[in-house]
Order: sequence, then structure tokens, then C-alpha cells
Amino acid sequence: MTKHTKHWYASWFDTPFYHILYKDRDKEEANAFMANLTAYLNLPEKGTILDLACGKGRHAVYLNSIGYDVTGVDLSENSIAFAKQFENETLRFEVHDMCKPYPKQFDAVFNLFTSFGYFENEEDNLSTIKAIKDELNETGFGVIDFMNSNYVIENLVPENTKTIEGIAFHQKRYEKDGFIIKDIDFTHEDEEFHFTEKVGAFTLSDFQDLFDKAGVTLLDIFGDHKLNTFNEATSERLIMIFK
Repeated sequence: MTKHTKHWYASWFDTPFYHILYKDRDKEEANAFMANLTAYLNLPEKGTILDLACGKGRHAVYLNSIGYDVTGVDLSENSIAFAKQFENETLRFEVHDMCKPYPKQFDAVFNLFTSFGYFENEEDNLSTIKAIKDELNETGFGVIDFMNSNYVIENLVPENTKTIEGIAFHQKRYEKDGFIIKDIDFTHEDEEFHFTEKVGAFTLSDFQDLFDKAGVTLLDIFGDHKLNTFNEATSERLIMIFK
């Protein structure tokens, strides 16, 4: 069986297999990143944060636990349905397309862990930056935490197999037409599955062009979740703060 829709992310992110494959992501590192980031931005006490492409809500839940009023949005209905179990008076989740402005303004908008650059239509990338601009209040900050494409391409593992919960995920990675692509094949309950992840290989220069077109100003750049200086050759992340 081959899963296929017009937009790969609309189907892959909505499957349980996506969450199985990436279940070992480091929660402590993610929480430390959120603590570092909010401290650096000096967000107001009980400030408002929009977690854009929030998935199942792990960052939103932690941000809420340290005192922020958080809204998490994602295109995946299954992920939002899961996240809603954590809702309270200052934590809410909704299905929302990040290309379109959310009808509220925030002290910060976070787009974390390479949740950008999926779109086939180049205009959707610019629309997302413009939407973030509209979602910020007068003193608000936008944050995009993206992969450092130069580092990723240089250190790409062409092929490997990762077995989790009895499922052997065979992964092939390559660069093509300005995208970093991962083909994922596996068998579950005698059924064959194939998914493809495809993310634009955006560089800092590419983001600067988008920011210029959207009318936002890049303020700071970091190269990892500890907020160390960005190095184009050696940094694993490209973390940009703008307004």
C-alpha cells in the first residue's frame, strides 16, 4: 500500500508511524531550549506564545508549565486531537494552516524543529513569514528554529534502517532540486508503506530574502539549542529571531 496525497506532510504527519519513528527525540534538550529561548527573549510574565506547527504539543505543554499562556496550532487533526487532553485555561490547541494569519496577536511566535519549508508552492513560504508578522504584537518576537542546510547536506547519511516498536524503517536521504528529501519505507502487519519527507534546503541567505519581502527584521542568529553562535559550516541548527 502506498500512502499519497497532494501534500506529503498532510498525510505523513497525521499517521501514528511518524510519531513512532521520532519518539526518541530528546525531551530534556527541548525543554532546556524553551527555557533558554524564553529567558533570552525576556518575555513578559504570563506572556502569550503561539506554537506554530506544534505537533502533539510537547513544547506548548512545557511552555505553559513554566508560566506562559500558549496556543498550539497544527495542520494535523490527529496531533491536535491528542494535544487537546492537555488543555487548560492558559493552554489551547487548534487545527490551523500556518500559511494564514491566526486571528490573534502574541508576545512571541515559535516555529520549532524544522517545521518550515514543506511547501511545493514557493509563495506559501513567504505567506507563512507574513502570517507570523501579523501574529506578533508591537513588542513581539518571531522565532524560526530550522536545520542548518549546509551542515545537513555535508553530513547526510545516504541510507540506514531504524527499528522501533518492531517496525524497521528503511530511510534514504538525498538532495534534489533545492530540497532535502527522505524516503521512508517499512512494513507493518503485512502491509507495505512508503512516505517521503521533503523540506526546502533554505540557507540563511534564503531566509533573509524572505524576511526582506515580508518586511520583517532579523535581529539575532544562533547555531544550536544552547544559543551558541551560528557557524555556517559547523552549526547543526539555524535559529533566527526577528520582528
